[in-house]
Parts: sequence; C-alpha cells; structure tokens
Amino acid sequence: MSEIARLRFRRADPLDAERIASLHAESWRRHYRGAYSDSFLDGDVARDRLAVWSGRLRDPRADSATIVAEDDGALVGFAHTALDDDGTWGALLDNLHVVSTHQRGGIGARLVEVTAGVVHDQRPGSGLYLWVLEQNRAAQAFYAAIGGQCVGDGAVEPPGGDASRLAGSPRKLRFAWNAASVTTLARPLGSGAPTEGP
Repeated sequence: MSEIARLRFRRADPLDAERIASLHAESWRRHYRGAYSDSFLDGDVARDRLAVWSGRLRDPRADSATIVAEDDGALVGFAHTALDDDGTWGALLDNLHVVSTHQRGGIGARLVEVTAGVVHDQRPGSGLYLWVLEQNRAAQAFYAAIGGQCVGDGAVEPPGGDASRLAGSPRKLRFAWNAASVTTLARPLGSGAPTEGP
C-alpha cells in the first residue's frame, strides 16, 4: 500500500494544537532561517505557535478550515485555509507543512488537493492562493508543479516583535490558482476528503 493510501485526512480539533504547533515551529526553523531572526526561531517560536494554534482550534472560525494528515495516528502534515481572505484571489492557504521525514511523498500535494476540495465545496467559484518566501525555491517549484502561478510579491513582516526583524525586509511571492484550477485540483468527496472529528 502506498504512503498516500494509508493516510487519513480530517479536520483538526483542539486536541491537535500541540502537535500542529510543534510541526509548524520545526518547519519554520528549517525553512525560515534568514527571513526570521535566529533568536526568535531558536527561542519563542514554539510558544508563539502553540498560542496561535490553541486559539485557532479552541474557537474555530466558520470561514476557515484546518486539515491534518495522519499516518497510523501520527501527524505528518497540516494545512490551514482562510476561506474569505481576498476579494480578488479568494481563499488563503495560510499554512502548509509536512514532517521532514515524509516530504516528497505526495502528502503536501494531497493536502493542497483536499484544501481545494474544501474551497470548491464551501466557496464555489473561489480561487486559492498562498505566500511563499522568495528564498524557498523548493516550495516554489512544488507549487508551480501542481499548477500554481506566481502572480506577485510583497514584503514579509516577521513575527516575534521587533527583535525578529532583520536588516532589509525578506520578500515573499504570491502563488495562485483561479477558480477553474481549484475545481480541477479539488479531490472529490470520498477520495482524500477530510472526515469529521478525530
């Protein structure tokens, strides 16, 4: 059985906050060096992410969706989307992270497909977009490979307060899928769609 076939995709619940925060912090430490300060990444990032995810999952918003990917009960990835983020670009895929030992196995692509399915079902006609650090070339290649188009850029506002800001603002790129692309990308119900509950 392939790794993807073994995975379970479901909506996150409050009990997932600590595992999601841990993966999020680890991913930032791996990929955000040079964009966020070392003092933030090596210090407060875990506490910062736990506060964010505890709040998000304790009081989930109706206009957002957090999907987790599990392999035999172990968290191997997650995606968080704000459904009504932008009048032009549509839903914002705000977070997409996969455990380093499970990368390049199709989990990230499936999370994007499941996210597109949620957007397609809950916001028909909406596009989907995300921001990726300019320095993260591997992620840019991944998003392009699954149909994302680079449509703009902007400055990054690093988290963690003034101590996290580096000389010269790092840049980020917007990758987007229009509504037709979201429909094409979306996983049909019953095929990689999230299940309710834990």
